Amino acid sequence: MRFDSLAKILAAPALLGLLLSGCASGGGRPELPPATFVAGREGPGEEYVIGPLDQLQVFVWRNPELSAEVQVRPDGRITTPLIADMPAAGKTPAMLADDLKYALGEYIKEPIVSVIVKSFAGTTGQQIRVVGATEKPASIPYRANMTVLDAMIAVGGLNEFAAGNRARLVRVDPRTGQQREYRLRLSDLLKNGDTRANVQLAPGDVIIIPESMF
Repeated sequence: MRFDSLAKILAAPALLGLLLSGCASGGGRPELPPATFVAGREGPGEEYVIGPLDQLQVFVWRNPELSAEVQVRPDGRITTPLIADMPAAGKTPAMLADDLKYALGEYIKEPIVSVIVKSFAGTTGQQIRVVGATEKPASIPYRANMTVLDAMIAVGGLNEFAAGNRARLVRVDPRTGQQREYRLRLSDLLKNGDTRANVQLAPGDVIIIPESMF
């Protein structure tokens, strides 16, 4: 009996230490590997997927009256001359061009159609969302080789109440659909210049920044 009591007393400080270290390290969330500030080779990202509010240039060769500059409506559709309510969101520009070509084939012979994205919003799955204690929470279109530093510059950095080193990044694995959380050290990155705290982002990432309790 005395041995059991002594063991509990000796184990208590060790357990407390583990709990405190877990709190200090962001609740046991893993960290992502550091990203370089300037990539050695700037590679292309995944093929762009059209989203609501994107601005598109639809060009029909030798048929200027059928060409148009249109904005994707919030419902994900567009309307061009002769074609009403064509679904656009969720398609690549090449896929949308093929669909427009097929639809216009009812009116003209073998149309040649191209689609250019003039301004980008992207689907939700291609945006980076930054919420919480930042100067201006926002959804930012993802671009190839984007890092946390790029996202924080876009939203104006942390506000005065932010607990930057308790921030977390939420990411969904596209292969499994499972959601994972990673620790971010935004204060170390933005206030102390710790380059190891800058990490690579992926399409659909969500950055959550809590407020300090003090």
